[in-house]
Amino acid sequence: MPGFSGDVNVLAQLSAALVARAEEALASVVAIRDAHTSLSGILWANDVVVTSAQSLSRQDTYSLTDASGQGREAKFAGADTATNVAALKLSTPLQSRPLAGRIPVAGELALAFGAIDSGGLSTRLGIVNAVGDAWCSREGGQIDKRIGLDIRLDTSEEGGPVLDASGGFIGMSTFGPGRRVIAIPASTLERVVPVLLKDGHVARGWLGLALQPVAVPESFRGENSQCSALMAMSVDSDGPAAKAGVLAGDILLSVDGQSTRKFRNITAKLGSGSVGRQIELRLVRAGALQSLALTVEARPSQ
Repeated sequence: MPGFSGDVNVLAQLSAALVARAEEALASVVAIRDAHTSLSGILWANDVVVTSAQSLSRQDTYSLTDASGQGREAKFAGADTATNVAALKLSTPLQSRPLAGRIPVAGELALAFGAIDSGGLSTRLGIVNAVGDAWCSREGGQIDKRIGLDIRLDTSEEGGPVLDASGGFIGMSTFGPGRRVIAIPASTLERVVPVLLKDGHVARGWLGLALQPVAVPESFRGENSQCSALMAMSVDSDGPAAKAGVLAGDILLSVDGQSTRKFRNITAKLGSGSVGRQIELRLVRAGALQSLALTVEARPSQ
């Protein structure tokens, strides 16, 4: 058929380009074995591996296998479950490949790479099906972009790098809400990893409250028609809320001017830059409106 050979050439060129991308990615991927399972990681620097915090068992040392099949040992350096980023330190450095981060656009081809235990690479091809604004995880982690991937991923491949068609580094593959595959953006990794290497964790704000959604009494719904808020079910006796004077049964209407209609409105106020900052709480107690000043403290270590 006329033009058929040309079509075959285009497919062959695409195939060759994908192989070239895989060969480039090979030096950036390692297999990680912990006490319970295996997953993939990104060689972030010569002596640093980054992976998914939610799937990594907490232990002192891990067995790693590089692309050549050589075994390595790595020690736990830190983790931030709120952004789902963990960092490991290699006992024997490897030669890392610089990863130039970029934000993709919806519709782009994306390649997700993982590792196999014996050394070598697994490759998944799909598209970036959505790129949204920055978002806040349920634990208060700030993710710079919501990057959805139309890619199937095995558990052992989670934590590997995601590249675009030109080899640009989109981010780290992981399972997001509903087990949908997403990428933690490169810019988020660049912000979080240095903190983990320095401190082992990311300090985030804490109120010391157990909260539950409740209806706002009719007389306090006000001009913004706030129908729901959060009630303090319990107050940690050593927490910042107790020090500010919050009592169990108080109905919290707003935190620093932000309505408490949703839990995420509070977690967004308690990011890594909130510790030590004073915020205003507006609440209803015994039928009266009150305002309290609270100084945010770092969440205690688990």
